[in-house]
Amino acid sequence: MHRFHILVATDLTEDSLILMREHEDVEVFTIAPRQSSLREHLKDAHALILRDNLTVDKPLLEDAPQLRVIARLGANLSGIDIETATQRGVIVMNTPGVNAIAAGELAVLLMLAVSRKLITAHSSLKDDGWLLDRKQQAGVQLYGKTLGLVGLGRVGSVVAARCLAFGMNVLAFDPYISEEQVNDERIVLVGLKELLARSDYVSIHVPATAETRGLIDERAIRLMKPGARLINTAHGSVIDEAAVALALKDGHLAGAALDVYAEEPPHNSPLVGLENVVHTPHIGDNTAEAAQDLSTQAARQVLDALTGVDYRNVVNLPFLPGLDFESARPYMLLAERMGRVFHTLSRTRVRRIAVEYRGEESGLIKPLTVALLKGILSPVLSDYVNYINAPIIAAERGIQVTQAKGLKTGDYASSVSCEVVLEDDEQIFMAGTLLDRREPRIVQINDYKLNFVPEGHLLIMGSYDQPGVIGKVGMLMATNSINIGSWQTGRTQPGGQTLTVLTLDEAMPEAILEELRQQDFIRHAHQVEM
Repeated sequence: MHRFHILVATDLTEDSLILMREHEDVEVFTIAPRQSSLREHLKDAHALILRDNLTVDKPLLEDAPQLRVIARLGANLSGIDIETATQRGVIVMNTPGVNAIAAGELAVLLMLAVSRKLITAHSSLKDDGWLLDRKQQAGVQLYGKTLGLVGLGRVGSVVAARCLAFGMNVLAFDPYISEEQVNDERIVLVGLKELLARSDYVSIHVPATAETRGLIDERAIRLMKPGARLINTAHGSVIDEAAVALALKDGHLAGAALDVYAEEPPHNSPLVGLENVVHTPHIGDNTAEAAQDLSTQAARQVLDALTGVDYRNVVNLPFLPGLDFESARPYMLLAERMGRVFHTLSRTRVRRIAVEYRGEESGLIKPLTVALLKGILSPVLSDYVNYINAPIIAAERGIQVTQAKGLKTGDYASSVSCEVVLEDDEQIFMAGTLLDRREPRIVQINDYKLNFVPEGHLLIMGSYDQPGVIGKVGMLMATNSINIGSWQTGRTQPGGQTLTVLTLDEAMPEAILEELRQQDFIRHAHQVEM
């Protein structure tokens, strides 16, 4: 019986399909992105792998009640309703940087093609002609020219390295890059206006965002150096195509080369068909190497996310960027299980949560808080809540979350502590740690010092500290053939109250649990399964 259905609405390499199909818990379906049965297949899909030729909007997400993961091949995320996906607890991931070399090489190819009028030269010979007017066909060299890169990310850096090898001067505009982050001192960071005014070639390498939409508009184009050439392999929304076409026609721009368009296919683009424009049909990542790398990475990311092994390149996880999930995972498991125990012990709704982490691992407070919230909410909401939407659901339910300092944790080098305030103002404190940095242990609940592994069938029992409790509970268990795996008891003072956590081999039947609750030494008794 397959647990996960993966719907592939794009072309993946056979190797990547085999990689997913070999997973025993996975069933893979392939479908064309515009096929009418797409929504029918989405009803059972746990993961959707696609490119940017499929729009994932709110209505489509509503047709996918089981969906947990959306994986976009490439870095572009336009057309995906990330806000709705997040509210529904759907992971949205991309594969940034995998196609950087392919996209960067295409940008350089287009730069060369528009410089040497390659298309007209090719066409003249193909049509059985020859160069009758060498002066009209004369091109320009890249050597000694100035390249302006709008965006110095992965693709922009690839283009910079190759154009430096051509002997070009390289300027770059990127408000998110500091001079210390530039790995080649020959690349000069400047403002956008200066870049446009000084560059012989302007090459676009920014993502499609509200900030970059229409960035190269009529005003920006008129700031460009007369005779400059514009290259766009990033996204069609970044440039004003009508303004570029006008600048090409009146001679302000000498040429343009495009792989992306405002509308795709670009049936209405004013740039398609102009003699001084080179255009390709969105083939930036269309190399055998990039296709293999993109497909394999997307397949592995989806498998890891579905099985909870890792969450790479997820854009809507409420964690800090660059989190090492492998090292964070044991702490998150501990926090999530602490949340389950909190829910078990809470007699009224949770109102406030304060979380503290002490230890060497950095950046853990956010993922620990998210995991704790998931643990508290999961018993009520089941699979609907996950790491993606737990903070949103908590906020909708009026749960206030803060980072605490100075909670009453024991002397542990690494620990997770949490204090929960309920609607009736009752407070519950809990602390946990990891044994050998791997095994989760809960070491304190309120003032009771304990040391138990939060897994399996647990019985949490509050009692009065009096002789015979262990024997009476043991007799009840033995009479009903319930085996006890471990017994941990903490007390505040002799003759006072105790808190006991028992690990059972199987869940206690409700009737037996109710019989236990009726004993005169029992204050409360709860079961929880981890």
